[in-house]
Amino acid sequence: MAKTNEPTIIKKYANRRLYNTGTSTYVTLEDLAVMVKGEEDFVVFDAKSGDDITRSVLTQIIFEQEGKGQNLLPVTFLRQLIRFYGDSMQGLVPSFLEYSMTSLTKEQEKLRSQMSEAFGATAFDAIEDQVKRNTEMFERAMKMFMPFPAGEAGTAEGSEPAAGTVKKEKSASGDLDQMKRQLEEMQKKINKLTDKS
Repeated sequence: MAKTNEPTIIKKYANRRLYNTGTSTYVTLEDLAVMVKGEEDFVVFDAKSGDDITRSVLTQIIFEQEGKGQNLLPVTFLRQLIRFYGDSMQGLVPSFLEYSMTSLTKEQEKLRSQMSEAFGATAFDAIEDQVKRNTEMFERAMKMFMPFPAGEAGTAEGSEPAAGTVKKEKSASGDLDQMKRQLEEMQKKINKLTDKS
């Protein structure tokens, strides 16, 4: 559907169905996600009460995307965001997040080209690959600290750990140190890119 000055009106009925008044069709949250990605503006109203429920529907879209494994929001960020509810800083958070996302959106093409220049044409693939390797290393390290699956007997409390466990812990410590160094190097590269802009 072509972009217009007026946002498309979506009505949400009691049976949880969403009706696009612009196309006269029922739509899904996935359809609304496509509209957002296509920069088509819409508002969602509760069909019975007439209340604007756009915010909660957009939140549902994010929840669905996160549930599909397209994890965009780090757990740390989500925890920090929850902590702001009811805090004296709560009023500042929306405008700060909006400003940050607007800046990122404006700068994304510039950032992509700088990343390609700095890391090559497959920069994002390389970063994604590095993140996967770091995650695997972290998971291996955690398994070394907890060598027994849940429910299995471990060493008795107060007893000495087995010699193999000590070696694994040293190896895990080395893996974690290596992961920290790699993350620091990536952060330095990103800082250089943002300094250029």
